[in-house]
Amino acid sequence: MSYLIPSEFVTKMVDAGESKIFMSTRDTLIRAYMAGAILALAAVFAVAVAVQTNSPIFGAILFPVGFCMLYLLGFDLLTGVFVLTPLAWLDKRPGVTINGIFRNWGLVFTGNFLGALTVAVMMSIVYTYGFSVAPNDVGIKLAGIGEARTLGYAKYGVAGWFTIFIRGMLCNWMVSTGVVGAMISTSVSGKVIAMWMPIMLFFGMAFEHSVVNMFLFPAGLIMGGNFSIMDYFIWNEIPTVLGNLIGGLAFTGLTLYSTHIKTAPKRTF
Repeated sequence: MSYLIPSEFVTKMVDAGESKIFMSTRDTLIRAYMAGAILALAAVFAVAVAVQTNSPIFGAILFPVGFCMLYLLGFDLLTGVFVLTPLAWLDKRPGVTINGIFRNWGLVFTGNFLGALTVAVMMSIVYTYGFSVAPNDVGIKLAGIGEARTLGYAKYGVAGWFTIFIRGMLCNWMVSTGVVGAMISTSVSGKVIAMWMPIMLFFGMAFEHSVVNMFLFPAGLIMGGNFSIMDYFIWNEIPTVLGNLIGGLAFTGLTLYSTHIKTAPKRTF
């Protein structure tokens, strides 16, 4: 059968987390870089579709194509390793340490950011003909998104920061469900369908995804958005990362692990 029962795919989640912790620095950075770049391309594609159709829902429907591509190719997002790597530590896999988990998170964050930043620069060149003209409609939209999702939160102070945090939690609840979705089927079509649904939901609801934002906000700044780098980090990236971490673990990783791991087939060493 192409469907794996929960006790089987939870074991795959733990195995995946363990393998990522012991992956070489080179491979971790390459996979994270490509994941950030592909997700950034999907994000700008979704924004372009929303601008062209004047209907954001069409962008949300099509955005998951990037997520599916990067996971089928074996690349890594920060939101995914947030959920998978701690499970290997909870399962007491040999050699798995907290320091190893933090090392993986740091490398994946760096790779994702560099990949997303590369696409932000490249698309900015495309939308301005090498910075020789003003940004087109998509570039203007990106600048507006950057302002709305930094200064738009900042004006509410602590309440605004907390709102981003909650939206980050909700985001990785769905995104990590997509990560798990890729593990519940052994067929490509089954994986794609299982990933598509929660990713479409998160993008359609405009929840905060740390890696998508690594593209949106640098691109918005390049396109002339009226906000600063510090605005981006304090009023978006930092609370989004924390929300992604806690939401993915609390609502997906720990819940699935705690209820299904006891019935999972035991791993032989």
